[in-house]
Amino acid sequence: MPPSARKSIKERELFSLTSSLPCASWLKVLLCSPLRYLWMVLMALTVLCVAIQILGVVWQSRNDKMLSKKLLNVRFTIEIQGTLPTEQRDWENLRSSHAPVVEEEVRSQEEGASKQSAKENQKVAEHQDGRDEPGVERRLQVHHQHLKLSNTFNKVKDSRKEERGKVLAVKAALPKVTLGDDELHMGVPGSVVLQLDDKAIRVVSTLSHKPFQVPLTNQLKSRNSRAPLGTNSVVAGVISEVKPGIATSTCRPKNHIVFLKTHKTASSTILNILYRYGDSRNLTFALPLNMHSQLFYPFFFASHFVEGVRSHSVKKFHIMCNHMRFRPPEVRKVMPQDTFYFSILKNPVAMMESIFIYYKSIPAFHKARSLDDFLDNSWRSYNTSLPNNHYAHNILTFDFGFDNNVATETPGDLETRAATAIGAIEEDFHLILISEYFDESMILLKRALCWSLDDIVSFKLNSRSARARNMLSPHTADKIRAWNALDWRLYLHFNATFWQRVDTTVGREEMRREVTQLREQRAKLAKTCLKDGGAVDPSQVQDAGLKPFQYGAAIIQGYNLNPGLVGPTKTHCQNLITPELQYTDTLYTKQFPELATRQRQVAKLVASQRQLGPVKVSPDKRVREWTQKP
Repeated sequence: MPPSARKSIKERELFSLTSSLPCASWLKVLLCSPLRYLWMVLMALTVLCVAIQILGVVWQSRNDKMLSKKLLNVRFTIEIQGTLPTEQRDWENLRSSHAPVVEEEVRSQEEGASKQSAKENQKVAEHQDGRDEPGVERRLQVHHQHLKLSNTFNKVKDSRKEERGKVLAVKAALPKVTLGDDELHMGVPGSVVLQLDDKAIRVVSTLSHKPFQVPLTNQLKSRNSRAPLGTNSVVAGVISEVKPGIATSTCRPKNHIVFLKTHKTASSTILNILYRYGDSRNLTFALPLNMHSQLFYPFFFASHFVEGVRSHSVKKFHIMCNHMRFRPPEVRKVMPQDTFYFSILKNPVAMMESIFIYYKSIPAFHKARSLDDFLDNSWRSYNTSLPNNHYAHNILTFDFGFDNNVATETPGDLETRAATAIGAIEEDFHLILISEYFDESMILLKRALCWSLDDIVSFKLNSRSARARNMLSPHTADKIRAWNALDWRLYLHFNATFWQRVDTTVGREEMRREVTQLREQRAKLAKTCLKDGGAVDPSQVQDAGLKPFQYGAAIIQGYNLNPGLVGPTKTHCQNLITPELQYTDTLYTKQFPELATRQRQVAKLVASQRQLGPVKVSPDKRVREWTQKP
């Protein structure tokens, strides 16, 4: 048969086939088109993709069945751990972020569970009263009892739908779970640790076994969290590692910190703690511009007071802790959003006695023969327009950024301004410490920052000799409270919230135990590091580089290192006793070596010119000298 005849027969057959289909015209064009082979390839790829999708669904279904069998044939060992009741808003926030949550208790899933296990569950729940600080999970051990509910699922005769429902319930509580060889790693910071071993899955809850309680209205509010500072955060932290047979959850140490360094409140000791912590971890400090020792105090803080801000040479700051007059919007320009803010207060009575000795040269104190003499004539000798006179009146209120001058004759205005200051401080700061309870304050700080005991151990720095201290009569104390009425109200309020926080997050018994540990560690370090085991007068400090700055009529003590110290031990001991000005200079040199060299050259030039006569130095060339007032 000729080729043309065969082609004619094929075309007739194709026509008859396409004519009988609904989309006959479209199929005829497709099969007769010169691109028909391309279309066929595309159709084959489409079929292949559909097949791959079907295989994926089948594979996922197979994996779910395997996980179901594995979960339903293992034994659950559940340990419920308690923390504080959390405010309802934190509970809602946690749910909205899909964080894993285990509610009040885990009840038996099977009717055949042992009644003895249920009794043990109730007994432990009655004794459960563990306390911990916000963001930290602590294993509850009350009378050394553990809640263990051992239920086997080998005899479960539920339908496949019920089994799958249990698997989905477990998976819903664990977002972003990745399976290892022998363990389950959580993909979120959190409240639940699920440990899978050969026989058991261990679930750890950080939620309280108690119902929610509405916090007191006078509890501190967090700057970056809705929960008040007196309560616990539900999220306990980040799970670092889960090993077979061990279920643990640890918080993440905080490295973004602002410490408002107040005057004559043991703040120099806290500064040393922060310096040592950041220095050992190569964190970046928000140091004063041009090697100054203060952030241009007493002026309101501005972001460009920090070295590296205007030049953009520093991309991120971790710790800000030098003297400044607090101004929240400017501080936020420098520090990250998740920064932890804290400060420290001292009883204004003892504080005023120290300030009068230390700042005796300021105009307000200069002509006063005694502290009582100043207090009796305070409104005549106190002139707000003269420099440095702010030290003499409500200095704590001034440091926090508020007007320190208020007339005690108008009690209504006094109470209003005190309430305003207290509310703003509660809003801006996560924690307020109390100098009179320094060791207890360090335990609260350790827990709030998730640091170790070694991180917060310290020696007293910038402390006066006992010879420079004066006893005050009750009458003098009353006059100080009246003169510094704003500071006194701040102290009363935050002293009360301090102990509320101790009771709520730690407990008195646990606090005494941890304070004892801190003091034992301090005594051990003193024996290792300090010659004669304690502080000495400045005339007896042998190393000139460790001699504290002297100002006013105060005698500021220092320390001598034990001879024979070498290596890391010597470095650690030396950092513990390095005064504020010297340590600030060291950190500035470490962060800005070129600028430090330039500043020292300018300082030498200024010193040489001063020997020849007075010289004018431009403001941008000012250099912090060792004789500068702290």
